[in-house]
Amino acid sequence: MTKTNKNNEEEEFTSFRHNRNTKTCFEEDADEYLAEQDESMCDAGDSTTNAADVTDDITSADYYFDSTLTSEMLKDVVRTKTYQNVIYQNKFLIKDKVVLDVGAGTGILSLFCAKAGAKHVYAVECSQMADMAKEIVKANGFSDVITVLKGKIDEIELPTPKVDVIISEWMGYFLLFENMLDSVLYARNKWLVDGGVVLPDKASLFLTAIEDSEYKEDKIEFWNSVYGFDMSCIKKKAMMEPLVDTVDQKQIVTDSRLLKTMDISKMSSGDASFTAPFKLVAQRNDYIHALVAYFDVSFTMCHKLLGFSTGPKSRATHWKQTVMYLEDVLTICEGETITGSMSVSYNKKNPRDIDIKLSYSLNGKHSKISRTQHYKMR
Repeated sequence: MTKTNKNNEEEEFTSFRHNRNTKTCFEEDADEYLAEQDESMCDAGDSTTNAADVTDDITSADYYFDSTLTSEMLKDVVRTKTYQNVIYQNKFLIKDKVVLDVGAGTGILSLFCAKAGAKHVYAVECSQMADMAKEIVKANGFSDVITVLKGKIDEIELPTPKVDVIISEWMGYFLLFENMLDSVLYARNKWLVDGGVVLPDKASLFLTAIEDSEYKEDKIEFWNSVYGFDMSCIKKKAMMEPLVDTVDQKQIVTDSRLLKTMDISKMSSGDASFTAPFKLVAQRNDYIHALVAYFDVSFTMCHKLLGFSTGPKSRATHWKQTVMYLEDVLTICEGETITGSMSVSYNKKNPRDIDIKLSYSLNGKHSKISRTQHYKMR
């Protein structure tokens, strides 16, 4: 898969949330480098380690303590700068309010909120990074405003019965990987006041299709003959593993379709498992080797709607895109459609993981195919 450098210009995109004419602003000024440090949330539910990312003797909490990962998250300017702008440009949401930061990491979002005038911020973090967060809060003079609580969200007790605002950067690869959303929903149900604010409050998952013959040949077809030996049994496993990588927008063959929009302020935990139909229309004559999923996030409570996209036409983020290779190579003509459905659910044995069922059909001039494939994000 070809990786490309994205430009640093501020972009606008048409939100598919409710009104397709609604504009959402992407704040992406890389020149304003963030000196503070942050990181992704640790899993507030199952703490089983991901074998693809960590060794057997390292816990998931230790993994999230990794300074390289922390740096990567902070240097994702699309991510961090958007949260900063949401807080600083909409202080009416934060000023004199009690804020709960779920999965606080180094406390960057808590620091933003404290600087914006929050009455008090409770920063909950279950990894060892909580110890660093306490030092960071103290070093920046906010110990009287920010209380760092080390523990899982469903095990700690807040020193306050209710909070006015819940803020969190809970999104994982494919939006839902690692099941961080459940932690936010748990906190919302237990502590958020009636009429309280959840930031962000909307997230949408999209699907498109790409040409990717070169990379599929290297990742998948490679196993057909490895130095003259048949290792195709591994190919079957490789096909089930979605690839997280940056897609060149020139590879996109079809339009994009909305699969699911989630309202974090209202949804239930079960809403994160769903089946959604899709219809992708080819924009040119080409070959399709994979379907690609990405997500958008919106902060609709702001004075001016803010958000960001992880799509291949937007500036790259650490989330990249999720690529699901097809068993078939689809020969598609402009105007022809791929129809189907995608079912998404958390794995029963390890709720951090995602099970995906993809059914697709093409009844075209050169290809007539109907197939169901299963993927596992681990």
